[in-house]
Amino acid sequence: MATFRTSQPGSAADPSHPHLILVGLPGSGKSTVAAMLARRLGRTFLDFDAEITRREGLTIAEIFAQRGEPAFRQLEHALTQEVALFGGMVLAPGGGWVGQPEAVALLRPASRMVYLKISPAGAIRRMGRNVAGRPLLSRPDPRGELERLLASRRSVYESADLVVDVEHLDSQRVADHIQRQLSL
Repeated sequence: MATFRTSQPGSAADPSHPHLILVGLPGSGKSTVAAMLARRLGRTFLDFDAEITRREGLTIAEIFAQRGEPAFRQLEHALTQEVALFGGMVLAPGGGWVGQPEAVALLRPASRMVYLKISPAGAIRRMGRNVAGRPLLSRPDPRGELERLLASRRSVYESADLVVDVEHLDSQRVADHIQRQLSL
């Protein structure tokens, strides 16, 4: 049985329950809200980027710089294959995970997917100076990059079981809304 270092101690991945997957642009709050929901629900939380960083001994930016985006996407896909063997986890994959239909198909439709919807401008505002540490955004026009990413991912994001506009909500309210809407 695989163990994930970012899992909460003492919680078990219950294969009889579907995963809860939070998706959205970088800066939408996926990791923060997923961790909060996992604590509330007594479920295992897994942040894909944190787990890949732990396993590879490199930051996401270093993986992109040294090996390229395709290698990173392969790592995400392999992690998704592992996670597919379990259930009941609260997952926070990276923003680009939805761009891999074969990875998404490993967990859907059994899992419940929630799209944390935010505008590119709102995401930039939330990330602040951390934008520079995001490989896909470390370009002269990060907002333009986010707009491009959103355009390419929008249909998958909007295919989620629940869409939550997080533009003006704090993490607590987002988690409350998800719990209420999905009857968790």
